[in-house]
Amino acid sequence: MEHVDVAVVGGGPAGSAAAHAAAEAGASARVFEKGVPRDDRAGLGPDSTDAAGILDYWVDIMGIHPDEFPDDVLLSELDRASFVGPTESCVLHSTGIDSSYDGFGYTFHRARFDDWLRKRAEDAGADYRVGVSVKDVETDLGDDPRHTVRLADGESVTADFVILADGPQRTVTNRVLDRYLPYPVTDRLGTTTANHIAYQEHRKLPPAVAEDLRGAITFWWGYIPGHTAYPWIFPNDDGVARVGLTMPIGLDLGDIAKPASYALIRPDDESVPGGSEYLRRLLEHEYGDEYDVPGDFPLVEDRGKSGGTETYPISSTRPIDSPVEAGIAVAGGAMGTTSAFHEGGDHVAVRTGAIAGELAGTGDLSPYNAAWKDAIEDEILRNVTMADMVADYGPDDWDRVFRTARKMLAEEAGYRLFDRKFAAGWNAIKLLVGYRWRKRRLRGGGYLNIPDDDYVY
Repeated sequence: MEHVDVAVVGGGPAGSAAAHAAAEAGASARVFEKGVPRDDRAGLGPDSTDAAGILDYWVDIMGIHPDEFPDDVLLSELDRASFVGPTESCVLHSTGIDSSYDGFGYTFHRARFDDWLRKRAEDAGADYRVGVSVKDVETDLGDDPRHTVRLADGESVTADFVILADGPQRTVTNRVLDRYLPYPVTDRLGTTTANHIAYQEHRKLPPAVAEDLRGAITFWWGYIPGHTAYPWIFPNDDGVARVGLTMPIGLDLGDIAKPASYALIRPDDESVPGGSEYLRRLLEHEYGDEYDVPGDFPLVEDRGKSGGTETYPISSTRPIDSPVEAGIAVAGGAMGTTSAFHEGGDHVAVRTGAIAGELAGTGDLSPYNAAWKDAIEDEILRNVTMADMVADYGPDDWDRVFRTARKMLAEEAGYRLFDRKFAAGWNAIKLLVGYRWRKRRLRGGGYLNIPDDDYVY
C-alpha cells in the first residue's frame, strides 16, 4: 500500500493550495480529484464553477497577486461595485481596506486559475491525481500512519495527515466528520441548509451594455425572494459577461411574505422560477425596452461547464473548526468559508488550504483552528454579520439601506464605513448599531457551525 505524508481530498483552490504548501514544507503530498468535464477546459479537472471575482484586499487574504498568473487567467479589471435595489442604488468605488493591489479588483477565468494552481502544486513536488474518486477516509488514532484513504477503484493510500477540500457538497467531509461528533453532521452541514444554489450563464452583451458595465460588478438586491438571494452581472473579456444568481435551496414561494413585491416574480408564479427563467426576466427588466431579450444577449456556448451555463452549490456563511487531534483539517468550501453573501470565496479557500497544507507538511496540525481564524476571522465576521442583518429583508428594506448607504458613502468610502463614525441620520445610526451589536455577539467563535469543542475522539 502506498503512503504519503499528506493526502488531500479535492483539487480545487483549497486542495491545490494545501498540496502546494505541504510540498513546499518538504512533505510528500497527493491530491485526489474526481474530475468533471467542462466545455472551457481540455480534459478533466475540479468543478471550477464560481462567479470568480476578487476584490483588492482579497488579494492579500489569498496571498497570490494576479501578476503571478499566466496571461489568460485575468479577464477584466474592476473599478467599482454597483448595488441595485428596486428603486434605490449605490456604487462602491473603494473597499476602504488597505491592500497591496492598486485597483478595485478583477475578474478571472476560474478553470484556468484552477489549472494554474494545479501546476504550481506539481512544480513544488506535489502529486495531483485527476479522475480518482475518494470513497472514504478511515482513521485509527492508535495506528501509524493514522489514515487510510479508500478510493472508488478499490485501491487505498495511507497518510499521516488528511486535508478535506471537497467543496460545499462535502461528499467525503460529512462522512468523515460524522465519526467525531455527538450529533449527526447533517444537523449542521445539511446540503439544503448550509448551502445555496447558484446558476450562471455566459452571455455576449450588446456593445453599449458591455461599455456601460465595463469595470463594474453589479448586484440586484430585493429582486428575488430568499435569504441572500440576488442576481448579478460580472464582466469578463471581449464583451462577454457572467449573468447569474444565488438563492437558497428548496425555497417555497408560499413561505415568502408579499412575493408580488419582488420585481422578478410574476403574479401567476406557483413556485420559485428556475435560474434560467430568473435571468431572462432580469435582462428583460433591465434592457427589454431597448433590446430583444434574450436574442441580443446570446449564450457563449464554448464557455462555462456546458453550453455556456453552469449550476453549482455555494456555501452559506458559517464555517467550521476541524478535528485536528485526529490529524484532519477541513479547508475552503467544505469548511464553509466561502460565502453566499458576497458570492465568492476563492481567496479564503486558497488561504485556508495553504495554512492547512503548511501545518500538515511540518508535522503538526494542532494550531490550524487558531491559525485560520487569525488569517480570515475579520472577513468571516463581516460576512456572517451582514448576512444575519439582512436575513428578513424585503424589497422596501433594500431600498432603505441603499438610500442610507449613499449618505454614508458621502462621508466614508468602502466596507469600513460600519467601523467608523459618520453623520447620516437616524437610519444610519440604526444600521450601524445593529451591525456592531451582531458582530460583537459573534466574536469568540460565535459564528461557527461546528466549534472545536464539539469533536469527540
